[in-house]
Amino acid sequence: METGAELSIDPMLAKLVTTVPEPDKVVGGLAYEPKWDGFRAIVYYDGKSVEIGSRGSKMLTRYFPELVEVFTAQLTEPCILDGEIVLRSGTAGHERLDWEALSQRIHPAASRVARLAVETPASFVAFDLLSLGAVSLVEKPFEVRRAALEKLFAETKAPLHLTQTTRDVELARRWLTEFEGAGLDGVVSKPLAAPYAQGKRVMFKTKHERTADVVLLGYRIHKSGAGVGSLLLGLYGDDGELHNVGGASAFSDARRLELVEELAPLVRRDESGDVVKSETERSRFSGNKDVSYVSLEPTRVIEVRYDQMEGSRFRHTVQFFRWRPDRDATSCTFEQLEKPIAYDLSEVLA
Repeated sequence: METGAELSIDPMLAKLVTTVPEPDKVVGGLAYEPKWDGFRAIVYYDGKSVEIGSRGSKMLTRYFPELVEVFTAQLTEPCILDGEIVLRSGTAGHERLDWEALSQRIHPAASRVARLAVETPASFVAFDLLSLGAVSLVEKPFEVRRAALEKLFAETKAPLHLTQTTRDVELARRWLTEFEGAGLDGVVSKPLAAPYAQGKRVMFKTKHERTADVVLLGYRIHKSGAGVGSLLLGLYGDDGELHNVGGASAFSDARRLELVEELAPLVRRDESGDVVKSETERSRFSGNKDVSYVSLEPTRVIEVRYDQMEGSRFRHTVQFFRWRPDRDATSCTFEQLEKPIAYDLSEVLA
């Protein structure tokens, strides 16, 4: 398969909205789908070979040999698919998406890639069809593309899946609440009459937004060398210890400098008066990256906005909302976090 223009599809994107929109939000109405929490993937199948592209320029083909094999075996004609690579974990009746296990699949060692393909095989959830045979469908309305996708996937079986869809906005709003328990990320609303607009935010995504009061543990210096780059956050566990739960960033240049002055009284110093620096735990993503941070006295409380948890950490970088001078740091525990309703992933994939 060539690696030229035909492998340069830029995925269509979604703009964030606070609620699942009514179907009359756009001309032609909306279709609603679960928002999958995995790796966005564009699959190119020419009838003989498969390539898997990502939302960026990185090709994912080598990391998922088991999916390459499945695509080749089950797809009946050349096509370009848009969908999500996900990984399932848990026992029957209690399955959910496993982001941590999925992220482990991106590894430079071929031997480890081969082993993980057997130990933690991935699945693919299709939600759009961009070409079929020699015919491009990108200019066709989503309603037409979806019908063609359903026909193409009529006989496929796990680990290939066709995402659920509905035009019932109330059902979509139920999905937003229920499917989170299976590890899903929200709901996507798609204009039925829209062509596939590469790189454009034509769709709408609705995700969970919650707030939590967390303890400020320290800060990292911005990559420019001036000001605060990110704040490190913690929560108290049942063991009475402070646990690092993630970070908050995205401050303006002016605010980064202000924060250094604002947090100066909290900076911990050793007996010699030198600033105490600590390090966060290294991960496979850290590489040679500096993981040190300026340690602060854990007395300041911040209220942050977040969407979901992954284990004992925030799934994504959170947003600073406001200082909470009225809160005692020791009262910031995991107990305050909303727990999603348990939901079996196999029911979502059915």
